[in-house]
Amino acid sequence: MKNYSELMLNCTNAIIESINAQDFVDKFLNIFKDFYGIVQMNFFTIDYNTGMFHDFVRDWVYIEDENTQKAIYDIFNPLQANHDKFIINGRLSSYECDENEIGAIKEAASKDANFVYFPLFSPARTFGFVEVGFEKIDSELEIDQNFFKILQVLVLQISNAIYNHIVKDHMAKALNFYDAMKNIAKIIESQYELEYIVPQIGEMIDRFISSHLIYIFLRDENKEFKLLWPSNCNNSEIFAMLEQVKEDITVKISEDNRIGLFPLQGEGNSLGVLVAYSTIGKLSANEIEYLVELTKQSGITLQRANVYSEVLKHATMDALTGLNNRRQFEIRIKQETSQSARKNTNLCCIMLDIDYFKKVNDTYGHAAGDCVLKGIAEIITKTVREYDIACRYGGEEFFILLPMTNIDDAYAVAQRLRQNIQSAKIDIREAKVKNTPFLQVTASIGVNQYNHTDTPEEFYHGADKALYESKIGGRNRVTIFNPENQKDKE
Repeated sequence: MKNYSELMLNCTNAIIESINAQDFVDKFLNIFKDFYGIVQMNFFTIDYNTGMFHDFVRDWVYIEDENTQKAIYDIFNPLQANHDKFIINGRLSSYECDENEIGAIKEAASKDANFVYFPLFSPARTFGFVEVGFEKIDSELEIDQNFFKILQVLVLQISNAIYNHIVKDHMAKALNFYDAMKNIAKIIESQYELEYIVPQIGEMIDRFISSHLIYIFLRDENKEFKLLWPSNCNNSEIFAMLEQVKEDITVKISEDNRIGLFPLQGEGNSLGVLVAYSTIGKLSANEIEYLVELTKQSGITLQRANVYSEVLKHATMDALTGLNNRRQFEIRIKQETSQSARKNTNLCCIMLDIDYFKKVNDTYGHAAGDCVLKGIAEIITKTVREYDIACRYGGEEFFILLPMTNIDDAYAVAQRLRQNIQSAKIDIREAKVKNTPFLQVTASIGVNQYNHTDTPEEFYHGADKALYESKIGGRNRVTIFNPENQKDKE
């Protein structure tokens, strides 16, 4: 006689102890193998937004084959209307069965190919079913009315467990959505250049809609769409849809529901579009709704970036690092070289470039790259003197003017700076990179001393050339500019 109490206990433990969908299915399959020789167990859940079924274990995978979908619906439709029944080898049977029904079920179970389908249901509706496959079972199988009562309770338990899993996933997605909205809005607090903002927006939305490919196109001065993120798109269907887009773009979904174009709107003008392409099925109504809101927030952020960019053209500080910006660098280098020539004093400069910075962005994301830039700026500020002039030259390059400094002292400062960068553990927790709270990087550095007959451009180009020598010499090193070496190369 089967020990139904043990069966119920094992199933309850499986629900409590399962760490993910695969573990859940594996535990139940092992339990029922021992009791009834079950060899196969699959769970299918329906997405009512698209009308398509998911494999519960691989929730991101739609079952797209039309014949398979039809076969699934042939099973699901009678169970959808009768969640107090189950199907065994094509026969719709009830848990509330009499002796005649039990006999018919035993006969059905004695066939060579055995499949039973149990509905998965919530208080609101039936949302899927369990497919159970087992080997041929002797018609003398010990089953009675108690067996079916226990079975009904188990199906209810399993339904509740899977429904809770789905609800938890939906709640997690909603929280991730609000996080993405908040983070997109916050980008503008520290960054305003589109080449940095667009990849961050793309990465945030890509993480949120991880089952789809995300592309961001912005309009250029000729109102043509230019891909800004990622680096390439080879989908001809996307470009065909973009060609049909007019100035007043609205949300557009392809006929097969795989491609969605979502407008990035500024104040009264079209900035571009965000494109979502589903590789695994249709874009659901919920996903479309999320993407509409995310692109609205992205459009606001991009519009503000354009406005801030105009304002900050006349500012002196780099928004991300807090150092002098490129415009201020151009002003200060003219001032310092003029003063050095007039007073016949020493002046040196340092040009610094973070090694393999593109790899940081590609591996950990642009948010982590921003953390590294801010970390390097802090190291520079702590290493140089208060009256030295540190600037963010552009991208991952930094420039430092060292007034009243000879070349030997400048070289010593550059070496100290290189060592401080190499040994620093830069905090990137703000970027929320899994299992990577800190990063270590190195920098290549070029140093040059001002020759009073040089122009400001020749002065910093010398440091730039020395920096290049450090790069080709193996990186993580300091090189002093030597005009004679340049002549040899020419």
